[in-house]
Amino acid sequence: MQTEVEPAMTVRDVATFLNVDEKTIYRLVTKGELPGFKVLGSWRFQKTDMQLWIDSRKQEAKMVHSKRKATS
Repeated sequence: MQTEVEPAMTVRDVATFLNVDEKTIYRLVTKGELPGFKVLGSWRFQKTDMQLWIDSRKQEAKMVHSKRKATS
């Protein structure tokens, strides 16, 4: 059984996907805040990693919101 590998996304693809500027993607990935990998010096990303990253950000936002409500 062969597993289908999804094509890697470029910085431009991720910027479009997240609706942010390409510079933001470079800043996040070089800080280690966004999961990515380099191929011949160019950053690449997997869509599944981007979705997991988004989901983790949502969880963090929920926790912050819950803590604020609890202290109000």
